[in-house]
Amino acid sequence: MNKSMLAGIGIGVAAALGVAAVAGMNVFDRGPQYAQVLAATPIKESIKQPRQECRNVTLTHRRAVQDENRIAGSVLGAVAGGVLGHQFGGGRGKDVATVAGALAGGYAGNQVQGGMQDRDTYTTTEQRCKTVYDKQEKKLGYDVTYKIGDQQGKIRMENDPGTRIPLDRNGQLILNGDQA
Repeated sequence: MNKSMLAGIGIGVAAALGVAAVAGMNVFDRGPQYAQVLAATPIKESIKQPRQECRNVTLTHRRAVQDENRIAGSVLGAVAGGVLGHQFGGGRGKDVATVAGALAGGYAGNQVQGGMQDRDTYTTTEQRCKTVYDKQEKKLGYDVTYKIGDQQGKIRMENDPGTRIPLDRNGQLILNGDQA
């Protein structure tokens, strides 16, 4: 064998190995390495959380009335009015003044007792509670619209992927962060 033939075989083997290495790396048919994110819409759920809201309220109560018809005030007023009316006039006029004084005193005593009963109050404090709802939003994830070449797709992801999603060697989305 001559040297030129050996050189030719060597160059041929080297060229064959180079072509095989390039073919093994898939340099020529390598597709996109990332999917372009077109939109990432957050998915949220509204949750209403109940809680009690309480406050103290001061209440004014009227005491129970012992003499609903105000008889004591009327009688005492009539007696006082009669005594006072008896001081005026003479003869038959004295009797008229006594009766008029008793009537006026009875009415006045009735009204005075009514006013006293209305003002006979006491106060208490009560706690009043009501249920109110606090609104909270819980993030469920993101609906992501992406594009690989000319094809669009949609997927739900836990987190916002940003502007692109990595692809594996087969052109599939890598969603868990592990790249094969």
